[in-house]
Amino acid sequence: MRPEIALAKNLFDQLQIGTADPPGVTRASFGEGEAFAHALVAETAKSMELEISHDVAGNQYMTWPGTDRSAPPVITGSHLDSVNHGGNYDGAAGVIMGLAAIHALQQQGFRPQRDITVMAIRAEEMMWFPTHYCGSRMAFGLLDPGDYDAVRRSDTGRSLAEHMKQAGFDPDALKAGAQPLDPTSIHAFIEAHIEQGPILQERGFPVGIVSGIRGNLRYKHCRIDGRYDHAGAVPREYRHDAVFAGTEFVQVLERHWNDCQAAGDDFVATVGEFHTDPSIHAITKVPGQVRFTMDIRSLDNRLLLQTDALLRHEAVRISAQRGVSIDLGAFTHAQPAPMHSELRRILEDIAQSESIPALTMASGAGHDCATFTWQGVPTAMIFVRNQNGSHNPDEAMEIVDFAAGTRLLEGLLKQASKTCQPLDLLCGIH
Repeated sequence: MRPEIALAKNLFDQLQIGTADPPGVTRASFGEGEAFAHALVAETAKSMELEISHDVAGNQYMTWPGTDRSAPPVITGSHLDSVNHGGNYDGAAGVIMGLAAIHALQQQGFRPQRDITVMAIRAEEMMWFPTHYCGSRMAFGLLDPGDYDAVRRSDTGRSLAEHMKQAGFDPDALKAGAQPLDPTSIHAFIEAHIEQGPILQERGFPVGIVSGIRGNLRYKHCRIDGRYDHAGAVPREYRHDAVFAGTEFVQVLERHWNDCQAAGDDFVATVGEFHTDPSIHAITKVPGQVRFTMDIRSLDNRLLLQTDALLRHEAVRISAQRGVSIDLGAFTHAQPAPMHSELRRILEDIAQSESIPALTMASGAGHDCATFTWQGVPTAMIFVRNQNGSHNPDEAMEIVDFAAGTRLLEGLLKQASKTCQPLDLLCGIH
């Protein structure tokens, strides 16, 4: 086992033991488990003679100094929190891979021209504080000042600000407008992460090169109002059946997905909730109300907006035809986050030269690197094959696949950390 992979395996083992919460691990945002993980990687970084710093939001930076300290740094990393009773690799693999890649470069005698920083990001998992990309958004001063007191942790009921202060950080500075990271002063950001779906496993690839993070439309308060009636006494032409209206509407969504797939468009859709009111419904009643949710994602923002227009048009048609009212309610809209084309090309070249099978693919799940992309930072993402899904204790990333991802990251950091390579487009990003 190569030294950098042995280092990584040891970190994974210590992380598993130190944050165990059977049947999995728990590293709550701004909690004991997350703090243990930050201290663990900092200890390793110090042994590698990296500089350790923190911002007022609690994000940790472990920096390998370059020969030109004035040059914008390359940052790699991910988050260290986990879901409750989750797996050991979600998020942590990206931070540990950054340290492993630097260790490999140090062993080769390589010296970067610009700083290389491993960033351990706080509070990515929404189950603790229900706001997207909390830690990375705080790093850019993007979190709404009111959220620090309004957003509360799911298990304690205490505010984000309270938890941050208890951990020794400064939400008041962020409320006042502090912006720890300046996007114009970052050369590139690279995030490694386990894939959270089955694509790499099913298609036999150890790693993926992410083309972009899908944007999404999320409808949390969809509602169909019809009329409750007797199940036997009311003929079909007099019914206002909310369930049949709802099933027709969902079929419209699936037919649209079929059309997108046939056209080669990137698109996924989910109706995560679909239910009548258990306090009112009965086997002998025509259902008078249905509530449901929708989560629609694509790399193409125009397709997302076209889908919204189509669904609203069809809602009007079905409502008139079936004598019901379909209200999709308000929705949230997250823009897609495309990865930087030159960084992707370099990763593809490294994979080819190193004979690493790599699949170019979209990320259906959200990740902190989306925040960097939206701020105009050139961004890349590496996926590592992960068996048994994610957000569960059965995550089963193989260390040999992690090693393949580390070789990709090592090669990209080597190229991106140069400041004067001829014809290197990275040198002209900022």
